[in-house]
Amino acid sequence: MTCAEVKNEVLSSGTFKNVHSDELNQSEHVKVKDERNKTLIIGRVSERPKKHYKKLKPMVDYVADGMKDLGIIRGSVLIAEDNNKMIKYLKEGKVDWVTETTFSAVIFSEETGAEIILRRWKRGVPEYYCVFITRRDSGINSLADLKGKKIAFEDPGSTTGFLFPLFRLKMEGFELVELETPRGKPPLDKVGYAFAYGEQNISTWVVKCLTDVGAYSNLDWENSNVTPESVKNDLKIIYQTKPFPRSVELLRKDLNPEIKKRLKEMLLNVHNDPDAAEILERYAYTTKFDALNGEAKEGLNGVIRMLSYIRGEIE
Repeated sequence: MTCAEVKNEVLSSGTFKNVHSDELNQSEHVKVKDERNKTLIIGRVSERPKKHYKKLKPMVDYVADGMKDLGIIRGSVLIAEDNNKMIKYLKEGKVDWVTETTFSAVIFSEETGAEIILRRWKRGVPEYYCVFITRRDSGINSLADLKGKKIAFEDPGSTTGFLFPLFRLKMEGFELVELETPRGKPPLDKVGYAFAYGEQNISTWVVKCLTDVGAYSNLDWENSNVTPESVKNDLKIIYQTKPFPRSVELLRKDLNPEIKKRLKEMLLNVHNDPDAAEILERYAYTTKFDALNGEAKEGLNGVIRMLSYIRGEIE
């Protein structure tokens, strides 16, 4: 076989083409990786991606602009449709920074090793807690009086309107049973519950004696649009849980340590920058960020204990 024939055979077999293709693919991979390393990506779980993109983009751009000396040249937003998708993004390194409720953040941290770094103040409020309410004339004065009674929760996904009060009652030794409607009757030795699917419905059910007790956030109790004074006058609080952070920021575990440090520093000081006032407002009405110390740390640990207990119950 002549040299010319050998060359023709190799070309027709595609060997040279494949080598060339592999080189191109490698080059493209390096280029994509290089672009990724220059981009700071913030993420959030949401069923309304357009809405949250508008909230997050100005903040991630602001922070990215302060990291040019670290090689960051742009900010980007990645919205996940659910917690499982966000866990996947964190594990794959597709997102660097996540802003979330404390309960979801703890799940992300435990599943991926992401670090919860700061507490976010929303509308000037850094934390919240769950309150148990009842009618003033109910004869119920503490959680010890709840056996054989009915309680209104918000919905199965609510932290202060279901998960925390459920955890508290189980820790008190109560056995709970779900009722088909608030008019159902629980066994005398158990606590019955029904979902009201709305904060305002909770106080309404209690006032109208559909349930004996209701549980929701102290913010809902204090909000006259949710619990009007005319309704509140007939109600009282019989128990409140310890407070826990309303929202937190977390970073993927293998993010560049210098980027982690800079991001934390910038967020801790962003409320002192007059040019960032509108950015904070758009970032879900954020007032400022602070460290998770003292009571805030204790509240975070309370969420961790609750999640551990709930998982144990499920397993």
